[in-house]
Amino acid sequence: MSIERIGSTERMSKIVKHNNTIYLCGQTAGEADWDIGKQTAECLNKVEALLAEAGSSTDKLLSVTIYVRDMKDFAGMNAVWDGWVADKPKPARACVEARMARPEILVELTVTAAQ
Repeated sequence: MSIERIGSTERMSKIVKHNNTIYLCGQTAGEADWDIGKQTAECLNKVEALLAEAGSSTDKLLSVTIYVRDMKDFAGMNAVWDGWVADKPKPARACVEARMARPEILVELTVTAAQ
C-alpha cells in the first residue's frame, strides 16, 4: 500500500495519493473584497491546478464537497459551478453551510478524484 503526500506542511498535505485516488485539501480564496462568484471561480482554478500536479484532471472527479459560509450565496456559487461542470463528467456533490476559519472565506471545496 503506497501513500504519496505532496505539498506537506506541519499541519496538512495539499495532495494525498492512495490506490489511484487523489484527495485534495480544502481550497479557499479568502480575499476580503471578492464576492462568492469570484471566490468560487478561484477555488475551481486551484482544484484544476492541483489535479494536474497530481497527474489527474477534472474529467476524473469523483466527489466534491462544497462548504458555503451562508446559504444565501448558494445560487451565486452554483452559477459559477454550473458553468464549470457544463462540459465535464459530473462528480457526486454535497453542499453545506459551515462556519469558516476566517470571516472573509465564503466558500471552500474538498475534492476526491481518480488518478
